[in-house]
Amino acid sequence: MDAMTLLHERSSMGKLAAPAPDRDQLDALYRAALRAPDHDTLTPWRFIEFSGEGLDRLGELYAKAEQRLNPHIDDGHLDAARKKPKRAPMIIAVIAKVTPDHPKVPRIEQLLSAGCAAHGILLAAQAQGLGVMWRTGHYAFDPTVREGLGLAEDDELVGFLYLGQMGGRHKPLPERDPSDFVERWS
Repeated sequence: MDAMTLLHERSSMGKLAAPAPDRDQLDALYRAALRAPDHDTLTPWRFIEFSGEGLDRLGELYAKAEQRLNPHIDDGHLDAARKKPKRAPMIIAVIAKVTPDHPKVPRIEQLLSAGCAAHGILLAAQAQGLGVMWRTGHYAFDPTVREGLGLAEDDELVGFLYLGQMGGRHKPLPERDPSDFVERWS
């Protein structure tokens, strides 16, 4: 797939099947992520890979988060939270390792760099024929999940990238006219 086709046709895949990406594919994903814009070479990224029992551990974190929010939650809802990571054979959490009060690189720029790293993973996955979906939801901002993942106070969870083989077909992409989004000052 050429680069322009990849950029123009990138889309999320909601249905993901086993197997998870192999080590060579993952190496390519991370190499793409590490090319994100990085002012002052802060490398403000951290990645946590979940597969196998790791998905179960993440599901337990989700259940703990639900229990904290609603101490009277029923077992059915807790089980549903535990199963959410099982929607893919692998998940990569992308974390912005923020250096607070950096004299040259503001917080927002560090967050955007981590977002670009996540986008690099999305593009590299699709270029390799993998399916991928970027998810956030309340778990990405939940203090129980943050603590369980070992996030420092200034860190931000940019998102969870669900990865696997394409288990469905791509939804038709909406046609968007660039002129609807571009303001030109000539």
